[in-house]
Amino acid sequence: LQVGGWYDFFTEGTFRNFVGMRARGGSELARNNQRAIVGPWVHAASIETHAGEVDFGKGSVLDLNGAELRWFDHWLKGVPNGADEDPPLQIFVMGINRWREEHEWPLARTEFTPYYLHSGGSANSLLGDGELSTQPPVDEPPEAFTYNPSFPTPTRGGNNCCNPEIVPWGAYDQRSIEFRNDVLVYTSAPMEDDLEITGPVTAKVYASTDGRDTDFTAKLLDIHPPNDDFPMGVAINITDSIIRARYRNGWEKPEMLTPGEPCEYVFQLYPTSNVFRKGHRIRLDISSSNWPRFDVNPNTGGPLGLDRSYVTAVQAIYHDADRPSCIVLPLQARSGPGPEG
Repeated sequence: LQVGGWYDFFTEGTFRNFVGMRARGGSELARNNQRAIVGPWVHAASIETHAGEVDFGKGSVLDLNGAELRWFDHWLKGVPNGADEDPPLQIFVMGINRWREEHEWPLARTEFTPYYLHSGGSANSLLGDGELSTQPPVDEPPEAFTYNPSFPTPTRGGNNCCNPEIVPWGAYDQRSIEFRNDVLVYTSAPMEDDLEITGPVTAKVYASTDGRDTDFTAKLLDIHPPNDDFPMGVAINITDSIIRARYRNGWEKPEMLTPGEPCEYVFQLYPTSNVFRKGHRIRLDISSSNWPRFDVNPNTGGPLGLDRSYVTAVQAIYHDADRPSCIVLPLQARSGPGPEG
């Protein structure tokens, strides 16, 4: 029995363990009796209704002590309480704020759908021309931005651990960060109907830099409709990731870059479950830092942790027919009506 949260640092590990044990557990009993509960929580914070700035309602709180005791009563004491008959997955779907039972991961009905980056070459900041759609790009100029390790993009929430007084965790409005020119912002049209994503999220980004090493970040957001108080719409982070260029092809052997040469970067974002409600928009932010949650890359290509100087890097993000940068979303069948998130 594993318990995790959509804004926990260990969410990816929770699902890797769940899937791995169901496939390769030492016995049939072990393989057939794996269970996971994942809520809209930060690290082990199920007693609270909110994660960061977002309140998911009283229904988001579970009696986890009761669930664990029931599990142990059955497996350690042999109590016939039905713990071995529960569905393998119990997940909280954000946006409609509902619990739901599932039987596998990823969900069998998932349609992995790419949403492609588009712009006229000026997607820098919330005021730029970046767009996101299911239509592949054809002939579009790349974006450029400058990453200065001395002025990194700040952390505002996300899948953090383990003290919110040090690094904030959970869901926060990201607009204050999106006004920076070193953050590229790509936003979809408003949803014509509710759209659910549940499962692993992957971003495939083609990028280059003028140095031998750097970092790139990707962040998925749910953009609420504008109103009188928030004319640009509140931008809530759903999931994100970071990749260090020298490890783009694996952790075993670092590979330095050729300055100016585009490479494909594949981000494995944290898994999630969220409904983009009718009128909401999907957004992808790309930058090169998320500090202090992740250490800044000095861009020198030197041994990690030993640099005593920083080098400014000029980054380029490509989205054209040959380099179709995108975020791949795990779309689900249409969700029914539910309470507003």
